[in-house]
Amino acid sequence: MTLLVDSGSALAFLIACSMKVTGLLVVTWMLAVALRKQSAALRHRAWAAGILGSLALPVFAPLLPAWHSAALAGAALWGPAGAMATQAKSGNFPAMVVNAIVVNAGAVSPLFGKLAVILLLIWVAGLFILALRLADGLARLARTSAQAKPLLQDDWPHLTVEFSTSLRIARRVRVLESDNPLTMPITWGVFRPVVILPASASDWPESRRRMVLFHELTHIAHYDWFLQICAELARCIYWFHPLGWIAARNLRHESERACDDAVLNSGVAASEYATQLLDLARTLKNSSRTWATALAIARPSTLERRFIAMLNPSINRNQISRGAGLFTMFAALCFLLPLAALRLPAQDLAGTFGGTVRDANGDAEKNATVIMNNHKSNTTVMTVSDAEGNFRFKSLPAGEYEMKVVKPGFAVYRASGLEPSGESPQNITLEAAREDGNAMPALEPGAKPPLPLDNGVQSAKILTKVTPSYPAAAKEARVQGAVTLDAIIGVDGKPRALRVRNAEIDPELARAAVESVSQWRYRPTLLNDEPIEIATTVVVNFTLMQ
Repeated sequence: MTLLVDSGSALAFLIACSMKVTGLLVVTWMLAVALRKQSAALRHRAWAAGILGSLALPVFAPLLPAWHSAALAGAALWGPAGAMATQAKSGNFPAMVVNAIVVNAGAVSPLFGKLAVILLLIWVAGLFILALRLADGLARLARTSAQAKPLLQDDWPHLTVEFSTSLRIARRVRVLESDNPLTMPITWGVFRPVVILPASASDWPESRRRMVLFHELTHIAHYDWFLQICAELARCIYWFHPLGWIAARNLRHESERACDDAVLNSGVAASEYATQLLDLARTLKNSSRTWATALAIARPSTLERRFIAMLNPSINRNQISRGAGLFTMFAALCFLLPLAALRLPAQDLAGTFGGTVRDANGDAEKNATVIMNNHKSNTTVMTVSDAEGNFRFKSLPAGEYEMKVVKPGFAVYRASGLEPSGESPQNITLEAAREDGNAMPALEPGAKPPLPLDNGVQSAKILTKVTPSYPAAAKEARVQGAVTLDAIIGVDGKPRALRVRNAEIDPELARAAVESVSQWRYRPTLLNDEPIEIATTVVVNFTLMQ
């Protein structure tokens, strides 16, 4: 069961991250389209910000304070917890008397847990396959670099120093010569970047040397290989997401376009540069499997669009300044942090939380209502203890809670500062009531007691009614009955406290009634134009068809 709960929580987190990444990459795509008349360098920076944000989201989300959207929280009524929610109107039901529907709800949670495990295993399999391909590509690059030798003849070292200075590259760049004369020029590495050239590079004319080396060193100056590896990692994590693949492809394409623009800005004629690239693509070997993790200058898949761009004299070829680049990343961070802090419905479940309710003599107390209230997120969940006095919340949202335990004849039990983790069960001892045993939980100091709500109008005040499902165990045992609940409705229209009046009713029926009625929503009652708390009674009938 623990595995099912953890799998459900992990799946909810993965789904939430995927939804946020969808929004992030859609915004990035729209921005790139809006910048279509701007330089490729600026579009490349936009895609880089989107991809880095998609990697940062799963890291930032657990670290940032939760931000709950009221609009999105309302959508939770359509999730598993509120699947039976209906918009109730006056006359749909007898006044505050609800008939439970006969549904085997007990099978829903295990089924969802097993489905979560299957989906997570599929995701892990996809992640493993793509990660294995990425690791294989990196190993091939490392092996090729180890077998290559430094290219020191002619003017290669002089050109490397000259271009590194003009591009403000402070890192030491190694230019290596592969033993294969048909190897495509490639670049990889971050702190110790490497440019690998074919063995035939020694025979190149000076113009080709300058074009190819300046192009590859521009990749190094822009940290393009690091960004492309981040794109590959994002594609591994979100392998099921089409936008992850689109973002990685566009990032690579814009990086090549930006480096082409840098070469053209250095004074090279567009026609001459295009001719050299075409000759490289025609004569050298370009294996997408071997160089998937490297930046190759003349990939055939991108050449056509690059030729169109470089031969168009009206194209904006400006390079992005360092200040503009930092501003782009700052703007992306301002968008990313609220998105990471946003908590979607059913996200961040903390697992189980439970305990046992007993009286002063150590006897188990059944049908005691356990109320968990998270003041920060303004959420309240309730359940009822069973015949052995045990209670359990299967999936409480993470946070700090105040707990109340209510039962007729006993004083209200209170505990605060509780964080559900499923590790420390609560052992609760109820004390006999010193005053009126029928009194509901006391309000805050100085607050007025709730006003009674007339049964003739209470049905019309209901905005949302979650119809209880017949518990599977009670249905199998042919247990029937009516659960009478005393309720306090808060100023926001949410049930604040529920208490089982007929304490001898079957605990399974009582639990189903409390857990469903706690999700009801009322229209706030006004007194002198101010919302007030009200007290009412709800009767839930559990009747089996003969």
